[in-house]
Order: sequence, then structure tokens, then C-alpha cells
Amino acid sequence: MFGLRKTLSSLFTRNRVDEAWFDHLEELLIKADVGVSTSTALIASLRKSAKQHSITNSEDLKSVLVDELSHLLSDLEPPENPLIHSAAHTKPEVWLIVGVNGAGKTTSIGKLCHHFQAQGKSVLLAAGDTFRAAARNQLKEWGERNQVQVLSQESGDAGAIAHDAIQAALSRQVDVVLIDTAGRLATQANLMEELKKVKRVITKLIPDAPHQIVLVLDGNTGQNGIAQVLAFRNAIGLHGLIVTKLDGTAKGGVVCALRNELQNPSQTGGPKTYVYALGKGEQLGDLELFSAKAYAQELVE
Repeated sequence: MFGLRKTLSSLFTRNRVDEAWFDHLEELLIKADVGVSTSTALIASLRKSAKQHSITNSEDLKSVLVDELSHLLSDLEPPENPLIHSAAHTKPEVWLIVGVNGAGKTTSIGKLCHHFQAQGKSVLLAAGDTFRAAARNQLKEWGERNQVQVLSQESGDAGAIAHDAIQAALSRQVDVVLIDTAGRLATQANLMEELKKVKRVITKLIPDAPHQIVLVLDGNTGQNGIAQVLAFRNAIGLHGLIVTKLDGTAKGGVVCALRNELQNPSQTGGPKTYVYALGKGEQLGDLELFSAKAYAQELVE
């Protein structure tokens, strides 16, 4: 359950809709990381609907809010989600997974692996986090759980690991390669440069790869999520997001706040960025394809 839904439950049981009610709702939306501009726009639209349809009961406005949120988030739902529709014309399809420390990259890779295997695809994992031995070990554990090979090196750099993984996948006709990377902050210029190098290595081997560059974003990150999206997108381009840790206390509104940033063209001329999936637990199957309607309903109802 998202924290916002729990907070809104009492508000939508009040009978009368008035200015104080709208002000309270706007405050709750902002506190839930929806963002000031997005919250203001939602409240303006709700006020308009209430006036047009003479709605005075807060319960009747709940469905209106769900519809408004669904419309707002519909641009973030990919026309063809690559978790279902492959973006690669030849094998392997290469996914480069990036994000800050603690966002849940390695766990998300384990879930992605399980997801693709359920589609009958072969998968190879690459332990590109060369800074933390614990990260390599964690990825190996996910590999064992999924019964897939994990390529890693005790020393060496992330580019070399990506190179070896793709070469192995090419020779074995593997369907999907998932490349883990070290967690890094947007301000760590040297590590962002390393990501660019990894991307160049991949592209030299397969010109149209990486086919998917995915940022794993902690659902509790709040407004800092915008800075993360901008930094990674401007450095290497981003195709999609996996928003994690939405099974507990996450407020959930961060996806709404990201909407404007994700749909604006990046400074690098890269693709639009979509939300691919939501992480809602620690089990292999706890990866849910993003649906604007379902997300809006879960935020509110």
C-alpha cells in the first residue's frame, strides 16, 4: 500500500467539499512527493470538475482524481513495454542497469532475469559493479536462484566485463544480457564517465546496443529522483525506469513528479523515458509492469 492512499482515506470519507478540503488535499499531494506544480494542476482540474458537475461529496471526487492521475501518467506508460516486446532485432538484447547505491539495482536485475526466463528466453548476467565485492556476490546469488551464469572479474573494469559478457552472449546465442553497474551519485563525474565508457564498449560490439538503459529509482527518494533522472539521462541517455520499494512506506507520488522531466526531450537528444515496472517486494516475481490506470488507483483508492 502506498503511503498516499493511507493518508487520503480519511479525506475522502468527509462529506462536504469546500476550499479547506481542496487546500488539505493539495497539501497531502505535495507531502506525498507528487510535486508542487503537478499537485496544483491536479487541484485546479478537480475544482473545475466539482463546479461543472455540482459535486459536493468528497467520495464522488475520488474517481475524478483517479481519472486525472491516470491521464497525467499515461505518457509514462510505454506504447510497447520492452519487458514484453523486444527492442532488439538480433540476439542478444542488451540491458544496461544504472542507479545510485541502495536503489535496488541488483535485486531488480534478479527479477528481470526471472521475468525473461518465464518468457522462455535465455539470460546472461554481467557483474559490472567492480567497486563492491558484496555486489558481485549478491548478483551471483540471484544468478543461482535463476540458474543462469554470472560473468564477473575479481579485478578489471566495468567496460571489460561488459565486453566479455556480450562476446559470450554472441557466441552462445543468448537472448538477453543484463549488465549491472556500480551505484553512483550524479555528482561523481569520474563514475559517470565510466558509464559512458561502458556504453561505448557495448556499442562497438553491437551498434544499436545497449537496447535498453534503465535507471532503478528508489520510490522513497522524493524530489531527489528528478535530479537522478536528469543526471543519468544527460550522461548516457535513459530509455526507462524501474521504481522500487513500493511495497512498504513509499509515498508513491514521485512518479507523478517525474512526469514532466521524463517526457521532455533530453539535452543529449536521447529518447523519451518511460516507466517500465514497479518493484514491490524481495521475491523473484515481485516486479509489476507499469500501468498508469492501476498506479493511479493504487495511489488513491
